[in-house]
Amino acid sequence: MDLKTFFTENPCGALAYSGGTDSSLLVWAAMEYGKDWHAYYVHSAFQPAFELTDARQIAFQCSMPLTIIEGDILQYPEVVANPADRCYYCKRRVFSMIQHQAAADGYTLLIDGTNASDDEGDRPGMRALRELEVRSPLRECGLTKSDVRALCREAHLFVWNKPSYACLATRIPTGTPITDEALRKVEQGENLLASLGFQNFRIRLHGQAAVIQVTADQLSYAWEIREKIQNRLAPVFPLVTLDLTPRKRNS
Repeated sequence: MDLKTFFTENPCGALAYSGGTDSSLLVWAAMEYGKDWHAYYVHSAFQPAFELTDARQIAFQCSMPLTIIEGDILQYPEVVANPADRCYYCKRRVFSMIQHQAAADGYTLLIDGTNASDDEGDRPGMRALRELEVRSPLRECGLTKSDVRALCREAHLFVWNKPSYACLATRIPTGTPITDEALRKVEQGENLLASLGFQNFRIRLHGQAAVIQVTADQLSYAWEIREKIQNRLAPVFPLVTLDLTPRKRNS
């Protein structure tokens, strides 16, 4: 099966949209091959501002109706506690919000952007998708991450080479309670690093310290401008360190 077949067989439905490469391809395909599709983006403290900006831009480019759902994910104790399977509880809450709004709008089918490269055995969030009967067209069509990027490029979607981006909660160690302040500090710090030219990096929190992870090709640059990095991040974090183990791309 390919995406054209999927959307021909399923001409209408709701799309859980993150603003990333995978779900952006679905936005394009749904409008190209489907008839009545609607995208839903849950705006919460776990998403940086640029994700919503990208989602709006792609939805506008593809003429996909987009509904923004304000989701206070930090009201749920099982999410804030940040257990090892936090992603399950978070995904369950977020997709339930989307299903509720989609049902009110007349949609019974909900899809997401999980692709064939995603390891089901290592992703607690996929359990929530199965329980809520969310379908994943990219996975059903056997499309890997590289396939998705190639198709996005062919469709002239600017996110075709956008680095994979996990939610801000992944920057906080498992077992450490998640706070809005910590999430905002991470977002602010990562925006500052991006302004210095870094790509595909992370800031991990360890107590009050920020641990910067960059890919191998950026390590020497990070070391060269370490004083500038320190000066930029000092107002946000009392301690800034550089992880000398290179970050794997799209890890």
